Amino acid sequence: MEHLTGLNDRQKEAVLQTTGPLLIIAGAGAGKTKTITHRILNLIKTGVAPKSILAVTFTNKAAKEMRDRVMKLLAEDKSLNFPVPNFETYNFNSNIPIVSTFHSLGVRILRENCKTLGIPLHFSILDKGDSIKFIKDAMDEAGVDRKSFDPGLIQNLISREKGNGISCAQFEAKAGSEYIPSTVASVWKRYEAMLSKEKALDFDDLLLKTATLLRDNSVVREHYQNTWQYIHIDEYQDTNRVQYLIAKYLAEKNKNICVVGDIDQTIYSWRGADIKNILGFEKDYPEAKMVMLEENYRSTQTILTAANRVIAKNKVRRDKNLFTKNGEGELVGLLEAYDENDEARFVALKSKQLIEEKGVKASEIAVLYRANFQGRALEEAMLGNDVPYQVLGIRFFERKEVKDVISYLKASLNEEGLSDLKRIINVPARGLGKVTILKIFSGQEESLPETTRKKVASFRAILAGIKEKALTEKPSQTIRHIIKESGIEAELRAGGNDEAERLENIRELVTYASKYDVFEKPEEGILRFIEEAALASDQDELMKGHEAVKLMTVHAAKGLEFEYVFITGLEADLFPHKRHDGGKIDERQAEEERRLFYVALTRAKKKLYLSYASIRTIYGSKQINVPSEFVFDIDDELIQKEEAFEGGCKIIYLD
Repeated sequence: MEHLTGLNDRQKEAVLQTTGPLLIIAGAGAGKTKTITHRILNLIKTGVAPKSILAVTFTNKAAKEMRDRVMKLLAEDKSLNFPVPNFETYNFNSNIPIVSTFHSLGVRILRENCKTLGIPLHFSILDKGDSIKFIKDAMDEAGVDRKSFDPGLIQNLISREKGNGISCAQFEAKAGSEYIPSTVASVWKRYEAMLSKEKALDFDDLLLKTATLLRDNSVVREHYQNTWQYIHIDEYQDTNRVQYLIAKYLAEKNKNICVVGDIDQTIYSWRGADIKNILGFEKDYPEAKMVMLEENYRSTQTILTAANRVIAKNKVRRDKNLFTKNGEGELVGLLEAYDENDEARFVALKSKQLIEEKGVKASEIAVLYRANFQGRALEEAMLGNDVPYQVLGIRFFERKEVKDVISYLKASLNEEGLSDLKRIINVPARGLGKVTILKIFSGQEESLPETTRKKVASFRAILAGIKEKALTEKPSQTIRHIIKESGIEAELRAGGNDEAERLENIRELVTYASKYDVFEKPEEGILRFIEEAALASDQDELMKGHEAVKLMTVHAAKGLEFEYVFITGLEADLFPHKRHDGGKIDERQAEEERRLFYVALTRAKKKLYLSYASIRTIYGSKQINVPSEFVFDIDDELIQKEEAFEGGCKIIYLD
């Protein structure tokens, strides 16, 4: 049992439970990834075929970390003599555990069954930005005023229903004649027609269509049940209805399902996560075994004591008490600032002090806030004090120039993808106006003047050349070809500093694409490249390792860890957050806000700083604040008052 060295008793118990349903309640920083990866290693060492093991998580970052750890364990275990391939090809290797996100798993299943579903292999995947454009067009077609109905709200409603496993037809049937539901149904129906015409799926379709396929097609369902006989679901508390169903359908034959999660970290109910999934696991599987991981390897005991006392006030949870052998550590710093600028200045200068005087890496410092608007003052303070920073939320793949290059690739492979064609037919400018584009898309191309038809033919020739490259050459070579042959490179070369930066971004895209050059078949590499570009998340930006202080919402920080963490804006009605309509939050919402604060606390490894402002400007009006109830939940003996830096406003401490 040499491979179990380094695991604590509870982790070993979970690793050695190889058959039947298993629920692992893993507290923050309790080594859940280590437990899952060692469990996969142990299954293989006991004779389980690697290809029959599936592990599913939520983000590309988490999947990559888990996949890398599995590969390392397999490579280091000499008794296995395991031929470990390049991890990028994992989905296409016949003898390796599959580690995937839910969405990537959905893409794989849908592509493998595209003929059964009547969709092309090269179906397009719409990101949220693309999806909102379709929603707006559907609203216009349905005669719905965008001023009366927010397109983003309609998109969120449709997304929520799909996450609950509800199709457009089902929603329309229950909508009846009620004004708002019937309006949403009208828009949704047209939205689905547009997606069908374009041979495109949105993020939610990747899961809903997968769950529907597994439910309705017994042959397909049994195929994947036989393929993946041992299933692991990470962050089970974050699953929505349709993700729950996918896991259920895949596991119902063998029932070798291991789910890992923490009820105290359920913070995504607003996007459909259902805490009932993890609370009801033992009801779904009466024979299930439960293991609780409480030893924390991340934080100091001071941080954990604060977190334990905060979360103990929640009623909907399983009692657990995180502990560590890391030592007591420093007290929790608390700043009572005059206003948001005073608070931001403290955060910036304290970060600078940590970096310059203590030698802390900037990337090991995180500044968390409850609402995005708080980031403005913090950014200004970082800039004003020469502190390098990175705002999590600006995605590489959402940059215009990057989306343009990818649209060229998608348009070449999916001739029905009119939105991609529309995006890039005049990038760079080819003198093809709106009237020309309308005629092309309405099948009236022959009525165009000869000179215009030649321009269109030249554009189509570019797409044909891209398709040929994509199917025969390495992905990085295809991206280079697009950048050059499309004319984008020449246009950006002729520009100023902004264009030079955009040119660097598309060159970075070539570097990114080179990861997929390892595939034997170029088409497989291109499919994976397009898929992962579409499914990239905010946290993927952290993989680039920028040496900068990270600024982000608490929600975005889930799953991350830093040596030093600032939690800002701890004021009543800001954190915990009040409802948008100004009403009082109910008990369920109050418990989720407390869980969110617990998540924020447990991101820190060495030191926590808490802060609130007596006055904060919100929507142009100055508001006088009282401290958040969360501040008073932490015992005084754990708190050390922080002084504002010289030159800031005078701080009056409250007893």
